[in-house]
Order: sequence, then C-alpha cells, then structure tokens
Amino acid sequence: MSARHFLSLMDCTPQELDALIRRGIELKELRERGVLFEPLKNRILGMIFEKASTRTRLSFEAGMIQLGGQAIFLSPRDSQLGRGEPLGDTAIVMSRMLDAVMIRTFSHSTLTEFAAHSQVPVINGLSDDLHPCQVLADMQTFLEHRGSITGKTMAWIGDGNNMCNTYIEAAIQFDFHLHIACPTGYGPKASLLAQAGNRVKIFTDPNAAVAGAHLISTDVWTSMGQEDEVQARLALFRPYQVNQALLDRAEKDVLFMHCLPAHRGEEISEDLLDDPRSVAWDQAENRLHAQKALLEFLVKPALGS
Repeated sequence: MSARHFLSLMDCTPQELDALIRRGIELKELRERGVLFEPLKNRILGMIFEKASTRTRLSFEAGMIQLGGQAIFLSPRDSQLGRGEPLGDTAIVMSRMLDAVMIRTFSHSTLTEFAAHSQVPVINGLSDDLHPCQVLADMQTFLEHRGSITGKTMAWIGDGNNMCNTYIEAAIQFDFHLHIACPTGYGPKASLLAQAGNRVKIFTDPNAAVAGAHLISTDVWTSMGQEDEVQARLALFRPYQVNQALLDRAEKDVLFMHCLPAHRGEEISEDLLDDPRSVAWDQAENRLHAQKALLEFLVKPALGS
C-alpha cells in the first residue's frame, strides 16, 4: 500500500480536513492540561529545509517530541542533496530509515518527485506554489474564535503567492467565499481559479475586497527568492497595505491573520498585530497543534505503542 502524502489541501477530503483541525484543538487542550500523549513514540520525522524557517522548524520538531517521537533537521549542506544526488535516490534511502519526511522547498516539483519515490508520508512544509500546513492552522484558528468558516467570506490582500493559492484550495475544501485583491499581473495560479469557480472573486481595489469579510489575511510582498524585486514591489503594493482603517470596512467581527514573519510598515501598518482583531499569535501557535494532528493522521504508530 502506497504512503499517504500531504502536499496540498486537495490531498484530503473536506471531512478529513475538518477532522484534522478539530483534532488539533483537542491536542492543544491536552497540552494545556499537561496530559502526556505519545502515539508516535519511537517514530522519526526527517525535515529537509531548502528555505529557512522559524515557525516550520519549531512546530514540526516540537510537535514530534510532544507526540513521543523525534525529528532530524537537514539542510542542503547536511545531505548529499546539496552535492547533486538524484532526488529520487535520496527519497528511497530516507524513507527506509524514517517514518515521515517534511520538506520546505522552492519548486513544488521537488515535493512531487520526492513523494513519488518515498515509501513513507511526505508533508509539504512550504513550496513556491502552496503552504497547506499554514492554512490548516489558520482554519483551526478561525474555528476556535468564530466557529465554522463554511459560508463566510474571506479577503486576501496583496501578492497572489503560495498562501493565496492555498486559500483558494481552502475555499473549495471548506466551502467559503474568497475575495482576492492584488495588483494586475500578480494574481494567483489561473488553474486554481478555474477550479474554484464562483467561490473566488478577483479585485484590484482592497477596499472593495474586504466588504463583508469575516477574515482578512495578507503576507509579505516579497517572498524568499524574489529579493531582486524588493524596490519595485514596495512601490507597486503600497496601496495594498492592511491597516486598521481597512479592517473597519469589513464585518464588525472580522479577524485578521498573518502567517509571519511580518514586515511592519509594509504589508501591515505598524500597529496592526496589536489590534484586538488580530489573531496572528494564536495562528502561529496553532501551527504546532494542527501539524500534530496531521502527523498523528499520517504516521503509523510503532508496534506495541
């Protein structure tokens, strides 16, 4: 039987995704009560980082430890991947020694190729196309604060990047309406928009996009690998800054999220993370709990545990 991978929100059914975020809440409560729960004792997660990260490394490593397992960190300098070993060969070897592999990378094809040769679950910790673990945590955060997001409206403001792409998948899977405001030429993947149909609307005016929104989210204007575009993007995206005045145009109970790290004074105003409508810190913590639920779902417990 082939391994179950999590490269995209579309790799699960809507029912499975709902169960994952509800399980994340349960695991969070167990942690807060100090209950020891170690279903993955003696299991090992390999973590390949081609892109640096704070939250992804901490949440997966701490999550495996809390579930009774262990995690091994690998950068390109720490493996033969950095010296040209074929990706498929690395996947075969690693999957014979590990129980799951998380990869944070640039090209999404790195994930799909690795998964095609892996005997154990492969998890997308981020690619240039998608960031499903983050949005899983975002959906858990919304559920905790406002209940089900089904039928609600979300507004994405800024770059049509991997987060924006993943929110399109979330709109399909969790059945909500998504308004996307971005400059012309910086929209999300056309194939995902076609798949989403009338669930997603594209705007160029952020003020129009947030009307009726129950959730607003954004991300940095320049992602890793786009450093040579910084100055051009700063000028182009300036009208897309999310601030308190923009939140005031949305629903009264609107929540604001940011996947972090944030560039205060750029994509958000200096004070926005301190606004009572911001749940960015809960959102960041929920990476840990949502991913624990995902690991529990994907990784087989050790025999006798």
